[in-house]
Amino acid sequence: MDCISPKEAAFKVKRWPKHTLAAGYRHTVVLTSDGTVTAVGDNKYGQCNVSGWRDIVAVAAGNAHTGNAHTVGLKSDGTVAAAGWNKHGQCEVSGWRDIVAIAAGWRRTVGVASDGTVLAVGRNTEGQCNVSSWREIVAAAAGDWHTVGLTSDGTVAAVGNNRYGQCNVTGWHDIVAVAAGYLHTVGLTSNGTVVAVGGDKREPCNVSGWCDIVEVAAGSHHTIGLTADGTVTAVGWNEHGQCNVSGWRDIVAVAAGCAHSLGLRTDGTVVAVGRNQEGQCEVSGWLGIQRPGH
Repeated sequence: MDCISPKEAAFKVKRWPKHTLAAGYRHTVVLTSDGTVTAVGDNKYGQCNVSGWRDIVAVAAGNAHTGNAHTVGLKSDGTVAAAGWNKHGQCEVSGWRDIVAIAAGWRRTVGVASDGTVLAVGRNTEGQCNVSSWREIVAAAAGDWHTVGLTSDGTVAAVGNNRYGQCNVTGWHDIVAVAAGYLHTVGLTSNGTVVAVGGDKREPCNVSGWCDIVEVAAGSHHTIGLTADGTVTAVGWNEHGQCNVSGWRDIVAVAAGCAHSLGLRTDGTVVAVGRNQEGQCEVSGWLGIQRPGH
């Protein structure tokens, strides 16, 4: 059966995406409608110490299959704030200017500048910060050991660890959004289908049958797709129930952490499933969460 395309507006290249919901290794971050930020979950390295942030327009959280985490916030003036684990200098972003989009990976922070160039700080052992030559980038994603950039013409670039083929994206075209997990990369195409490379035996790349998708998110070993009708689908590792999203309705944004998944509803509330040992899914009382693009 042919896929029924979502509204054409959803297919425009998502230039400079402003994510208002982020899932880290074991913590959750949200942007409220007044520009402040709330975080719950593991705070061993201060990654949830964001209560003093103001004028934030987007958030990102360092995710990993294992390890520690940090949180990043993009301010309305194009500067960037960061809190949490900083062993590799991944929080050294105070000098950044004219940033329009952010991403956070394990030990790494990525910023897209208004001129289409990209900055990256943090661990670079696998070459995941070698982005200085990139041009015309409109969005970025950061996996554990690799970094992905979406260009304005719908093609994709990737640097870093490629042991599982997670950087084999040179043949991709008509991509409007990207996501990166531990060992896999996901791309949303302009016709609402999804492509994915890499992965492991947990099979987070089994997305070939998806259609009508308007947003994708990648956890460590699972992938989430938001459909045009506000429902959600997920594949991959489900040991903690992080893929149990089939009952969700009226969702307008999704995010995926190491072993938990998040959904933002049209009414500004948040739903969460998956690992909750550190309280990262304690979001039931949240209200007034900012919708992306608003």
